[in-house]
Amino acid sequence: MIITGYKIRKYVFEQGRPLGDANAPGGSGTWMSGSILYIETDENITGISLGGNSYVGTLFPMIEGEDPRGVAGLWKRINDFVFKGGNEGEANAAASAIDIALWDLKAKIADEPLWRLLGATEPRTKAYASGIDLNLTDDEIHAFYSRMADQGIDGGKLKVGLDMDADIRRLGIMNDCFKKVTPRPMLAIDSNEYWSPKQAIRYIGELEQHFDITWAEEPARRWDYDGLRLVSQNIRAAVATGENINDLGDFYPLIANQAVDIVEVGSGTTGITGARQVANMAYAFELPVCLMNCPANFMAPLGAALPNHMALEVVDPGREPCFTADNYIEDGWIHMGDTPGLGLIIDEEKLAEIEVEEVVPPPDRKWPFPRREGAGLYQVPPTPDEVVWK
Repeated sequence: MIITGYKIRKYVFEQGRPLGDANAPGGSGTWMSGSILYIETDENITGISLGGNSYVGTLFPMIEGEDPRGVAGLWKRINDFVFKGGNEGEANAAASAIDIALWDLKAKIADEPLWRLLGATEPRTKAYASGIDLNLTDDEIHAFYSRMADQGIDGGKLKVGLDMDADIRRLGIMNDCFKKVTPRPMLAIDSNEYWSPKQAIRYIGELEQHFDITWAEEPARRWDYDGLRLVSQNIRAAVATGENINDLGDFYPLIANQAVDIVEVGSGTTGITGARQVANMAYAFELPVCLMNCPANFMAPLGAALPNHMALEVVDPGREPCFTADNYIEDGWIHMGDTPGLGLIIDEEKLAEIEVEEVVPPPDRKWPFPRREGAGLYQVPPTPDEVVWK
């Protein structure tokens, strides 16, 4: 079997609700776009991945005509190709999508679900809830985390950073929701790099007077190992980071300088192969990893196979307009079925309804999140149109 071609299908849709954090407290809006990458073979078995962009065409000659089962070798060839320019931006997004599609293809060739091919002994991985919710009202916070608790999830992550009184109140709401699952919920916070290290220490220290916080995510800039280490040494909670970096070279200085306590990996960590490499490095240092959120929780097979995986972030804002995955949440775990590959199932009829040749964002598009005024310098109160969560 050899790889013969690829195609990318793009689509636009309205997701179920806006998302908001300290850099975009008014919310992102509901307009979204997506894409699906198909890697084709001469035996009519196709690997798929969510994601893919025009840079796939630049990388495809690295895998064309090759045996698709050699995923790790093809991953290295792609990474060697982007070496000079760096594994960043569109190059990383394309490499990640190709790698995930190749893993899906390899498992389909073996007629196995990916969780089994990756070496998991059980088809499940733990979940935690994450609202990306700074734009939500208190009632909406309660509704979201209560719904997650009803699925047995015992902890969540709240967006914080602009209003101490509101953060304390809303952490209390989240905490109460999960108390119907456990007397001591797992509570995490995420300020999305809005604070300086000293701001983070002062702010988190006050929150810790009210709550037992498991981790604080991105309390300083993603690359600032001195600042992140300073935060870690001066709060009780763990420091989690890694969402916005790409590969071993990015994670190495954080781990080597004891600047991260929980390592975050995901589909953008140069695919499954890259995420496994980072997770293995973390495992050598006795550090846990958490998987970042993804539509339909399609990265759950990787979480099931990692020996140091804590939980996968579940957001569930309605980002699955034309596909499902063979998994479900029960008792706080994501359970996977036996569908070969990732378990992604494309609804071709729905995809055809929302498919576009080119993605053209509307003029009022609010995505992606910018870095907000005052970040790392001084506190900027929300503007009147942002105070939807008061």
